[in-house]
Amino acid sequence: MSEARIRAGLSSSTYLEALAIDPRREQDPLNRQTLTEPVDGGTRELPGALLHHWRGAAWVPRATAPRVLALLRDYDHLSSHYAPQIISSRTIADQGQSARLAVRFSQEEVVTIVLDAEYLVESGLTGGDRGFSFSRSVHIFEVDSPGTRRERRRAEGNDDGFLWRLNSYWSFAQVRDGVVIECEAISLTRDVPLGLGWLIAPIIGNLPRQMLEFTLAATKNALNKETH
Repeated sequence: MSEARIRAGLSSSTYLEALAIDPRREQDPLNRQTLTEPVDGGTRELPGALLHHWRGAAWVPRATAPRVLALLRDYDHLSSHYAPQIISSRTIADQGQSARLAVRFSQEEVVTIVLDAEYLVESGLTGGDRGFSFSRSVHIFEVDSPGTRRERRRAEGNDDGFLWRLNSYWSFAQVRDGVVIECEAISLTRDVPLGLGWLIAPIIGNLPRQMLEFTLAATKNALNKETH
């Protein structure tokens, strides 16, 4: 349902575009920062899992829609834009509008979380002034002892539950002398293993919002560097 709504809105103004150009606002917050907010409460319980739904936006002056698309398609160099959260990335297959890629994530919390993920990505322009990039996770593995001889991936489902699935829906459009970039992130986390709730539950609760905030800020920063 969420994906159908997002796809249907690719050819029309969105709530954050309206926010960005609202003449009634004396000070436009998108000029200075990124905005994030929960959708439908942010987190809700499912059998054996938690569903997390957040969205956010940023306005990047002097950027263009084709340049945003090029950045999001820079699959082999994501770590140069999104370090330290992304350690490495590589393209498995690329057919232009669709691609498959592998990404290694790292998140510093009370513990260091390292995850290997594979994504299917669909992206393109829906006109000269707007576009999209939808990424859907296929596999997410928790990695033990990363970077050592003892490194191993845990079997999916036999992990600490930090992240089960993560789908990200980017849309972007020319607004004023720049681009509004928007992202909706929908993720699943597994039930916390027995006895580890005191350590893991707070991380799972905060991780989806933190990842979205970081990704939006990093995308805006990367585009700002290119326009200065």
